[in-house]
Amino acid sequence: MRQRLRRTKLGRRLRPFRAVIRDTLLLLRQFFWPVILFSLAVLVGSLIYHNIARETGEAVGAAHISEAFYQVLGLTFFSPLGDNLPNDYRLKLFYFIMPVLGLMFLAMGIADFSILLFNRSKRSEEWEMAVASTFSNHIVLIGLGHLGFRVTKELHELDLDVVVIELNPNEELVDYTKQSGIPVIPGDGRQESNLRAAGVVKARALVICTQHDSMNLQIAFTARKLNPEINIVVRIFDEDFGEALEEQFGYHALSATGMSAPAFAAAAANVDITRPITVEGESFSLARIDIAPQSRLIGLSVEEVEQNYNVSVVLLRRDHESEFHPASERCLCDTDVIAVLAGHREISRLVDDSG
Repeated sequence: MRQRLRRTKLGRRLRPFRAVIRDTLLLLRQFFWPVILFSLAVLVGSLIYHNIARETGEAVGAAHISEAFYQVLGLTFFSPLGDNLPNDYRLKLFYFIMPVLGLMFLAMGIADFSILLFNRSKRSEEWEMAVASTFSNHIVLIGLGHLGFRVTKELHELDLDVVVIELNPNEELVDYTKQSGIPVIPGDGRQESNLRAAGVVKARALVICTQHDSMNLQIAFTARKLNPEINIVVRIFDEDFGEALEEQFGYHALSATGMSAPAFAAAAANVDITRPITVEGESFSLARIDIAPQSRLIGLSVEEVEQNYNVSVVLLRRDHESEFHPASERCLCDTDVIAVLAGHREISRLVDDSG
């Protein structure tokens, strides 16, 4: 468990470096064709220069193709071999043509690449996508309005990774969200490309907080097509419509009347959790944890769970019977349900290992 936590923390620390590498690779891809054209120009020019030099008996470039290549490459950067121009007019043309080609295909590309590389503020959208590409088993949230912002804060307090998509970003909310290390991708959540950029394919849950039922439904259908196993929590203003969505598609549809940020966060994390209470500066919540068949908690005793996760197990439900404050030696089994009292980070760790 401790090793897994260390790996998780290390992964988060390395995430900015992985994002830089990813972003740099994307930049290189943008300048793929200028580099290819420059390489072809040098290669073809070397072959032509070598054949002409051998035909005319020029000293430079006639002996071997590698010498001609080095000469043409040097001409591109204004550094030819030797101080004198060749006698043949065709070879003289290389002294004027190659520098121009070099400036066209390479110099401009390098300049643009350098500007974009060191001035990422002009490429904020690409940078946010690069950061989002390093996430996995995270939560994608659509709509950074007042509800979406509160849900994002709740998820962040649960120590869950979040990526946000917002069509009309509010500068103040976006800045505060980014300061928490949460990437915000500007764009329409209905577009498949934006959902892919946010990592929906690798995400554990999708939270949709926009104010349009039809838009929310369209986003949910697109996301489910990309990731059939994703847990979807959607904001719906029509309660009857929301109940129908839950029955037919398995979405967690929360209506406007029952809407609250903790409820959305709990549904996204796939856990029932109460509002936190504060005891001498420490926040605690009561959470229900379902033990899945593949859970790492199976076989652990109540005492081991409490010690390993720093929680207090207050209830164990098995075979429709509930036992309050179960004995410390009781071991957890598949399909058990436990209720624990703990802080949000501890609950988040327990939820990760329960499924």
